[in-house]
Amino acid sequence: MRWKLESAVGAAALVLATQAVAQVTFYEGEGFRGRAFTTNQQVADFDRVGFNDRASSAVVERGSWEACEDARFGGRCVVLRPGSYDSLSGLGMAKRISSVRPADARKRYDNEIAAPLAAPNYEYRQRPNERVFDAPVTAVHAVVGPAENRCWVEREQVREPARGEPNVGGAILGGIIGGVLGHQIGSGRGQDVATAGGAIAGAAIGANAGRDSGGGYGRDVRRCETAASGPPEYWDVTYTFRGVEHHVQMSAPPGRTIAVNQKGEPRQ
Repeated sequence: MRWKLESAVGAAALVLATQAVAQVTFYEGEGFRGRAFTTNQQVADFDRVGFNDRASSAVVERGSWEACEDARFGGRCVVLRPGSYDSLSGLGMAKRISSVRPADARKRYDNEIAAPLAAPNYEYRQRPNERVFDAPVTAVHAVVGPAENRCWVEREQVREPARGEPNVGGAILGGIIGGVLGHQIGSGRGQDVATAGGAIAGAAIGANAGRDSGGGYGRDVRRCETAASGPPEYWDVTYTFRGVEHHVQMSAPPGRTIAVNQKGEPRQ
């Protein structure tokens, strides 16, 4: 008899201890917004706490919890493990929870869903009555996908140099003709300058006479460059809190500070 009594007392103490450390918070809106209700013990009827059929998201701090559609744990139920659920719609429980209680892993519930336990999907939301602090951001790096080799084709104009030997005879004849023409311009020293200039110009023209002066043509040229692939996938953020450096990956760039709890964990 004494052994049975001690066993019963031990079992009761274990249940009470489990309930004491377990805690769950329900929010009216998705994404942990709106009015919240927190409990660390079973609630057989949410009407009594003014939260019947109101929960749209939840945060399970400790333990696992069985949430049911009807009062006194009736109807369809789901078991939530520790973590954050920014929407209960995917579980079919949004605005439908009427009772909740700590789940005993050793016990099988008749109305437990057959699917595996629902997995939490977010952990950085601020808890009810949790104090937050501003931690200065020291570095932000945008992380993009793997680099891509981008190539294109553009039209380029190519100029060919002149080909062939200079025309010596043409240069001599051109120089004579240019000198004669230049000598007919002006008088005195100006005439001498014109004669010399005409001879030089005529020689240059005569040297190129009959010579291929070259030309130009267009051609397609392929060019390539290495560039980042698309917009950033996430931002790698470094911040300090109470002398300790922390790192977190964020879906959007932060400001000068980031909200953290007393342990330095990010809170949004």
